[in-house]
Amino acid sequence: MQPVSVAVGRSFAAVYNVLDFGAAGDGKTNDSHSFLKAWQLVCGTHGINTLLIPSGRVFLVENLGLNGTCMATSISIQVLAFQSCNNLRVRNLKTINSPQAHIHVNQCVGAIFSYLHISAPGDSPNTDGIDIYDSKYINIEDSIIGTGDDCIAISGDSSFINATRIACGPGHGISIGSLGRENARNIVEEVHVQNCSFTNTENGARIKTWTIGSGYARKITFEQITLTKTQNPIIIDQYYTDSEKGGVQVSEVTYRGFRGTSYNDQAITLNCSSSGCYNIVLDQNNIVSSEPGKPAYCSCLNAHGTATSTVPNCSCLIS
Repeated sequence: MQPVSVAVGRSFAAVYNVLDFGAAGDGKTNDSHSFLKAWQLVCGTHGINTLLIPSGRVFLVENLGLNGTCMATSISIQVLAFQSCNNLRVRNLKTINSPQAHIHVNQCVGAIFSYLHISAPGDSPNTDGIDIYDSKYINIEDSIIGTGDDCIAISGDSSFINATRIACGPGHGISIGSLGRENARNIVEEVHVQNCSFTNTENGARIKTWTIGSGYARKITFEQITLTKTQNPIIIDQYYTDSEKGGVQVSEVTYRGFRGTSYNDQAITLNCSSSGCYNIVLDQNNIVSSEPGKPAYCSCLNAHGTATSTVPNCSCLIS
């Protein structure tokens, strides 16, 4: 588990440092029992308490469950990172007002995050809900995420990522990327986002890449999505930077069953690089303007694919 600091606020009844309960923090010793002992006091003591996991160390924990219901008035999480974890389970967790991204998932294989409630003001910068990087077989389910940035961001070399029944808003939607930053080669594939909602978000389903990098984003599906005053409900942005070099290849992306309202007139934006996006599928979508009587439209650049039973009309796709 990556070293993290938990619970930072104005004042606390007590601070419980896992090192004081025997944790070694050497990345080799099993510190699970020390974490549990510290948590029992944090959770079982009245007041606004802090569980402190010091930075600069690596803690090994196995089969650890931090359970409530707690007597503490408040337990807040500043930042929580999971590094190189396999078969991880996180559920019934609430995080509020992190100064940066709330949850980091890095180099993990096999994780289920469920019944999370993540919140930060809509105007707070860089407060992503969940950042997934270089990870595989990650499921995020039945959660409410409202922040000032991406509700979920999937980047690095990540695959087999599922997001199901996520209520996103405010925020920047669910994003693939950004990919290719600083000339990096990034690969994201086998992503499935379904039965999610975007409410008053800056974006809905977004893919964003830098033209200076390389790699690919492919085999990505967004389906059964509900929109409420969503800016950019569907957007591929391959010009996240103005450079014209290289580029991440985008292909085999499906948008199916989008329903609801777009805050922008331009409801669908497929802004692909000069090398093009391929096998883009729009199927059974109905996106209308949030302003009654005002038409919504679709915009394409170098986008190859098909549109079936889709409003607005996307005849700009290259067949």
